[in-house]
Amino acid sequence: MSTSYYTAYNTQSEKPNALLWISRLFVGLLFIFSGLIKANDPMGFGFKLQEYFHVFHLNFLNDYSTWIAVIICALEIILGALLLLGIAGKEVAWGLLMLILFFTFLTFYSAFFEVVTSCGCFGDAIPLTPWQSFIKDLILLGFILIIFVYRARLTPLIKNSFSRNLATFIIFVVSFGIGIYTVYFLPFIDFLPYKIGNNIPLLMEIPEGAPQDEYQHIYTLQHKVTGESKKVTDKVYMAEKIWEDENWEVVGEPETKLLRKGYQVAIPDLIISDAEGNNLTQEIITNPYYNFVVVSTDVTKLSPTDFLALDRLNETIRDLSKDYNIRATLLTASASNDVNYLNDQLDLVLETFYVDAIPLKSMVRSNPGVLLLQNGIVINKWSKHSFPNREELEKTYFHGQ
Repeated sequence: MSTSYYTAYNTQSEKPNALLWISRLFVGLLFIFSGLIKANDPMGFGFKLQEYFHVFHLNFLNDYSTWIAVIICALEIILGALLLLGIAGKEVAWGLLMLILFFTFLTFYSAFFEVVTSCGCFGDAIPLTPWQSFIKDLILLGFILIIFVYRARLTPLIKNSFSRNLATFIIFVVSFGIGIYTVYFLPFIDFLPYKIGNNIPLLMEIPEGAPQDEYQHIYTLQHKVTGESKKVTDKVYMAEKIWEDENWEVVGEPETKLLRKGYQVAIPDLIISDAEGNNLTQEIITNPYYNFVVVSTDVTKLSPTDFLALDRLNETIRDLSKDYNIRATLLTASASNDVNYLNDQLDLVLETFYVDAIPLKSMVRSNPGVLLLQNGIVINKWSKHSFPNREELEKTYFHGQ
């Protein structure tokens, strides 16, 4: 063969390799990042999955949503890591293609039919609208198609088979381990407004001088003589003083269009009330003493293990309250009858108050979970598995009292 043929062949061969490596790095790193972000808070991702289950009439999966989230997050991390290492290239290429086609369908469906307002692709760390998520998935699909076409060229970076198997085993253990750990012991990084150190009352207020929502009102006008109809904005209506012309009249209700979002309050929906419906929000969140806030969104969902954990929390707080000036409350979205039954079973020392489920889910990713508040500031928070005993609490918070 001629030298020119070899040169042309090598040039054509190098281009796909370069394109494959770019795609491999981009997709692999993005899948690992996406999986890790969601594995940091699988319960939150599970809440998002429940929205999709509702849309597709799969509500029977709601009770398993957190563990389904753990599996999806682990799968993303595993596929991304194996792709970078070139292990099981053909199988990984197929897995990536199936996963991205599934995600692309979901994000398009959500965006087009406006059924889910945020896809949860990167958890609460990087909120994306469904259309933004769909565009992101289309870009990813393009890179994954390149990987799929050239999947035969995905050669392992680790040549030794024992080392490859060991690396694969470690990747699986770490990928599932992160999600399982955060389910039991709360996220490593808290992206929610009730994270440690936050001042809850301040996050419920609009700062002075903060930008407000800007709206545009559109009037439909009709000429009394000619019957001509036209639409004008409120600015045009005022600037041209159309109301002074008696030949034009406003027909129907004006259309309102949001032009620009103003300042968004971080905690817009927290209302704490007692059984009689009295609003006690400020009293609870501004308490100057240590306030243990136990959160159980739905007490009917407590498993036997959860029930025992709540009993331990209750007894520890009861023991502390004998010697220290503390307040202890239970916030729940459950019906009062269910709470009364729970109280009969455990003889709760906790004062019971009622809150909508949405803010409760943001407070602590555990059922039950605990926040320690003082003057509205979140001092600490624990899952049902990590709540400390009396001795540890005394040493950390009550040693000076």
